[in-house]
Amino acid sequence: MLYGFHRYYLILIYLRVRRNSIKPKKIFTNLPKVTIQLPLYNEIYVVKRLINAVCKVDYPKELLEIQVLDDSTDETSSVARNEVEKFKKKGFNIKYIHREKREGYKAGALKEGMEKAEGEYFAIFDADFIPHPDILKKTLPHFTDPLVGMVQVRWEHINKNYSLLTRIQSLLLDGHFVIEHIARSRSGRFFNFNGTAGIWRKKCIESAGGWKSDTLTEDLDLSYRAQIKGWKFVYLLDVTSPAELPVEINAFKNQQFRWAKGGIQTAKKILPTIIKNKLPLKIKM
Repeated sequence: MLYGFHRYYLILIYLRVRRNSIKPKKIFTNLPKVTIQLPLYNEIYVVKRLINAVCKVDYPKELLEIQVLDDSTDETSSVARNEVEKFKKKGFNIKYIHREKREGYKAGALKEGMEKAEGEYFAIFDADFIPHPDILKKTLPHFTDPLVGMVQVRWEHINKNYSLLTRIQSLLLDGHFVIEHIARSRSGRFFNFNGTAGIWRKKCIESAGGWKSDTLTEDLDLSYRAQIKGWKFVYLLDVTSPAELPVEINAFKNQQFRWAKGGIQTAKKILPTIIKNKLPLKIKM
């Protein structure tokens, strides 16, 4: 019942703030160096598509670094390595980083990649995403505001009509990305990075304590730690990144279990800090 009231309250906030415009203050006179991170784990069927899509991103080659962060234990590794070599010969600054031990899982891979990275900003895409070529040009201008630490774009579903399961998932995710994210972000409340299809400022990650693997949802954990530190997050409804939805019920159940358990772990970790912090009441609530 309480959860239901909470959803209705979010809809009311959404109706009040949905027309608030989100525009960058200015544009970069000198474009910054960007690192695109691609965390992988046994993604043999989509890894080639992902790397090809990222190498089509419209950004100066000399200012773009691509990190393939591969923790795979199957043939994904050889496919990814071959693709990296192919694009390296074409002049791309693309690097293959393989870890034998998955210490810290995705958070550990992102952390290790960041330690070796050249960029001031980090764009992160999971294996089932296909970023549009103009994604950096549409998101980076928001970082001209020195307080902006992260920009999240909306997930688009390339296979939402595949089955009843994918149609249901698309409804659930659109409710999150349209109603909830708009309501939270445009009313000055906290909202979270969704683990992929977003860009981070390196200083923001570092000042918040970096990626940590003590919860299953490292994205949610870092999001709240960063916003408690005073960083602003921007959500762009009209900028999208296409992705595939899980088509099997077991994959969907595993995903939902991970998100639910990780959310509770993060709440136990972060809520005491939020309650004690001198944040506005609406954010605490």
